[in-house]
Amino acid sequence: KDNLDIIQLSQKHWLKTLGNAITNGRSVLIENIGNDLDPTLSTVLSRSVFRRGNVMYLRLGEEEIEYNPDFKLYFQTKLSNPHYKPEIASQCS
Repeated sequence: KDNLDIIQLSQKHWLKTLGNAITNGRSVLIENIGNDLDPTLSTVLSRSVFRRGNVMYLRLGEEEIEYNPDFKLYFQTKLSNPHYKPEIASQCS
């Protein structure tokens, strides 16, 4: 089953692809990340999900989108020894 979207933060519509994956419970691999991540990803990393009625939502950028708990996020870097801020490292598991 093709359930993996591969994106790079340099792509034009990466945020839309990420939002669709979150809503549809797909997995996303973000390739070639550097030492700094886009601030838009902070709500995704912190899993800032809230519930309205029986539906879970997540704020992504300026939008509130439906959140599917099957969503998974993976990072890949070409850096041999990446160093991330402690608040980012603590949110990843």
